[in-house]
Amino acid sequence: MSAVAVVNRITFRKLIVIVAIMGGFGYAMVPFYRAICEITGINNLVKADARPTNTQVDMSRKVTVEFDANSGAHLPWRFKAEKSSLEVHPGQLVTVIYEVTNVQDRAVSGQAIPSYAPKVAAQYFKKLECFCFREQKLAANETKQFPVVFVIDPQMSKDVTTVTLSYTFFEIAGKGNS
Repeated sequence: MSAVAVVNRITFRKLIVIVAIMGGFGYAMVPFYRAICEITGINNLVKADARPTNTQVDMSRKVTVEFDANSGAHLPWRFKAEKSSLEVHPGQLVTVIYEVTNVQDRAVSGQAIPSYAPKVAAQYFKKLECFCFREQKLAANETKQFPVVFVIDPQMSKDVTTVTLSYTFFEIAGKGNS
């Protein structure tokens, strides 16, 4: 047997030992990782049945959110919120549905513009999903439902007990309306 073959055989055996040690280490990491997670409470896989809670919700107070919906002067849409108002805790994730109906016999595109009262509430009203983020097109006599997902920042002054979210839809002229 040549010297090169002996060196290759020894190197191969060392690599096999290294691979076996690495596999054993990887296998041992699973219980080690779980133990660390349980002790620190990070990424706790052991207590998967525990319900997560949003610690940013201010359960000590409620804010009434009123929903207003309007169509611009020449926009042939019926537009309304599913509910006229809701009581929410600041920090609570809320979804409200708006329904829009095009009452014309032609397709129409529109864009919703939000406004808030009192005006100071605008900086604390965080929309995560809103039909107002983009242009909407409704076919002739079509009805659509649009969700608005929002959170009121718990940092909003406790003096503000009612917020009005008002949307006005305006027609977008020349956008494929026919």
